[in-house]
Amino acid sequence: MSVLDGIMVDLSIVLGSAEVPIRQILQMSRGAMIALDCGQDDPSLVYVNGELVATGRILVDGDQMSLEISDLVKKQRH
Repeated sequence: MSVLDGIMVDLSIVLGSAEVPIRQILQMSRGAMIALDCGQDDPSLVYVNGELVATGRILVDGDQMSLEISDLVKKQRH
């Protein structure tokens, strides 16, 4: 067992984003759709602990989804 095995990180995969007025959100019901600022072929963004670390594409196989990493993002120096 590695000492790293017990370390938890917050991993987020972002497909796209949208700015939506709160009144529109309050009026939404089941089945409502929100248009995202991306296309079907645009890469998804991978964040670890809030920091962008990679881009990739979503793969769907039946009811299973996965992410294929395509590029690692170089850390910006301050």
